[in-house]
Amino acid sequence: MARIYLDYNASTPIDPAVAAAMRPFLEENFGNPSSGHWASTPAKAELERARAQVSALLGSAPEEIVFTSGGSEANNLAIKGTFFALRDKGDHIITTAVEHPAVLAPCRFLERLGATVTYLPVDSNGRVDPDDVRRAISPRTILISVMHANNEVGTIQPIEEIGVIAREHGIRFHTDAAQSVGKIPTRADDLGVDLLTIAGHKLYAPKGIGVLFVRGGIELEPLIHGAGHESGRRAGTESVLLASGLGAACELAQDLSSVERILKLRDHFWHALRDRLGDRIVLNGHPERRLPNTLNVSFVGLAGADVLAQLDGVAASTGSACHAGRVELSPVLAAMGIPEKIGMGAVRFSLGRYTRNEEIDAVLGLIASISNLFSKVAPNPSS
Repeated sequence: MARIYLDYNASTPIDPAVAAAMRPFLEENFGNPSSGHWASTPAKAELERARAQVSALLGSAPEEIVFTSGGSEANNLAIKGTFFALRDKGDHIITTAVEHPAVLAPCRFLERLGATVTYLPVDSNGRVDPDDVRRAISPRTILISVMHANNEVGTIQPIEEIGVIAREHGIRFHTDAAQSVGKIPTRADDLGVDLLTIAGHKLYAPKGIGVLFVRGGIELEPLIHGAGHESGRRAGTESVLLASGLGAACELAQDLSSVERILKLRDHFWHALRDRLGDRIVLNGHPERRLPNTLNVSFVGLAGADVLAQLDGVAASTGSACHAGRVELSPVLAAMGIPEKIGMGAVRFSLGRYTRNEEIDAVLGLIASISNLFSKVAPNPSS
């Protein structure tokens, strides 16, 4: 069986155009962009070119772009940086129960330092109710952090509506857009956000590079103190090599024309699965307000790991995690109220720029082996 990659939400390959943009800064142009002499000139120019490429994708000013080591650091800078900058004004943060650990873990850390965090519930499709956000606001609220799109089920949150609420109350608003950038529009003004996270390796750029968009006038306490890199917001000599790659990837991401092909291929995949398995397979996530590349489905009564074992050579992700030998339901699916019998059979297939029709057809050809597993389990209780 040929190897088929359907785990683009976990990481993307580096686009050849991105690799080409990086190569001069791998083989030559090694200077420190802050040195101020001939060796630094091409490095500094490329760093600022990359910054402009990212800002063009977000519709922001270049000076509002802060390069980080990735999405996790960007999320931590947004959340911790806001808390430490504004703790004399308030200590309350609002987020959701389905955020990435790179948001939830910093929030739990800040709770140990005296912060109060409200973790809002989501509906069965994984969406938060903007009215719940409004009701959670208190005089001590300093930050709202809601992801743009969920990494597991692909559900897109009502960010624009929440942005209006945040502006009405003068509260800083952050969104983790690591999964949405390059798949759906992510212009900062349209979303109404003050802070926005990008992760390079979700965007056909290298691992180890990310961005935090910081709207002009927003002050953050740096996580990394040192010299005045990134306008004093993130100390440490910038990696021109990695920033160049992210800049090139963001320029490519301005063209979303390929997304329609991916969406059609994903929907073909889902309908074919449904035709073969009927009520033995269930869609997880919003049926419409969902990332165009993401298909999270549950094989009812089965374990996701067993399903993937049958799909020899297919790279995808399960909806459960193994901790100390015990398999647990995904916290995202649990927050959505998905019953364990269904949720433990979840598999996330995420398509991308290089997914081909024949690869999807090859995966569908393996579904017959999954049908054999169903003979060992009881019928779907919802049927």
